[in-house]
Amino acid sequence: MSQPQDSVVYRPPSALDGAAVFRLVEQCPPLDTNSMYCNLLQCSHFSSTSVAAEYQGELAGFISGYILPERPDCLFVWQVAVSDKVRGKGVATGMLKAILARPHCTAVKYLETTITESNKASWALFEGLAAKCQTGLEKSVMFDRDEHLGGEHDSEQLVRIGPFVENQI
Repeated sequence: MSQPQDSVVYRPPSALDGAAVFRLVEQCPPLDTNSMYCNLLQCSHFSSTSVAAEYQGELAGFISGYILPERPDCLFVWQVAVSDKVRGKGVATGMLKAILARPHCTAVKYLETTITESNKASWALFEGLAAKCQTGLEKSVMFDRDEHLGGEHDSEQLVRIGPFVENQI
């Protein structure tokens, strides 16, 4: 059965998506671009905890994430990129739900990410997720502008959402 033309398909990424992810992130300021090699690793090594969103046959969204090695109950979301073509259609939330619903994430009780204070879209996404899941959201400085980032990047706030309970997401 084929997908309707306006539907979004959420799937694990593969190395074949690396170049498209690189181009998508470039088109999504204020996201920091990584090397294309980094995107290839995200799409291959972290495919079980990352997601690609396809819309009309093209990559329209991508989330890179991984399970923290020291805390297997925590998914860290590295980046969320959404194309202009699908902004405002719930694609970012759909991608988060797609990752958290995977068998690889059954032990996940917390989601963490970092967000700069000025990134309104990311704050709306993660505050919205916490509200939809009726769970807490805590924030603290993870990487300070001066102490960690040499004064060249805004401070990154660590955002911790959870705990999640079964069937909550």
